[in-house]
Amino acid sequence: MLEVNPAPPLLVILSGPSGVGKDAALAELKKLDRPWYFAVTATTRKIREGERDGVDYLFLDEDIFFRMRERDEFLEFAQVHGHWYGVPRNQVRNGLKSGRDVILKIDVQGAETVRKLIPEVVSIFMLPGSLDELRTRLAGRMSESSPEMELRLKAAEAEMARVSEFDYRVVNRDNCLEQAISDIDAIISAEKCRMNPRMAQLL
Repeated sequence: MLEVNPAPPLLVILSGPSGVGKDAALAELKKLDRPWYFAVTATTRKIREGERDGVDYLFLDEDIFFRMRERDEFLEFAQVHGHWYGVPRNQVRNGLKSGRDVILKIDVQGAETVRKLIPEVVSIFMLPGSLDELRTRLAGRMSESSPEMELRLKAAEAEMARVSEFDYRVVNRDNCLEQAISDIDAIISAEKCRMNPRMAQLL
């Protein structure tokens, strides 16, 4: 009798510009009850209303963050919009060891680093329906001043120009988050059906 081995766990990057809806997408993906492990990124920025430490981010002060960096505890780290962000290696390692697909929300700069370290990563880039939609979403946060919002929009344009570096693109149009979630779910399902599966390994 033919015995089919289960597909190996995937490492999936979800990237895109600030304000595109990555956090909202993650919240909805968690509701799907798939065998996924959601890696949590560390950051030195202040917690926003409604966010939970250890769930949305690992909120650290700079001293702790820098000590972790010195001990090489981050898979990658970068300063973005004046704050430090880093992916703890144990977040990814623990997820892969558990046999679950690891989903990692990360910026474009960090995605490039992870692709170099783990070439078998599945990379997904989230795009807004338009720059106007992105501007409206950033304005709705009310957490960025006008000059900072303009900087984020310029950064978003530069990041969106790099979409071809990713394996997949998913468009998150206004009021169409459900479709974006369906697309991400379908991408991961298709990857699990590959004849030559990706073998994500973190040393």
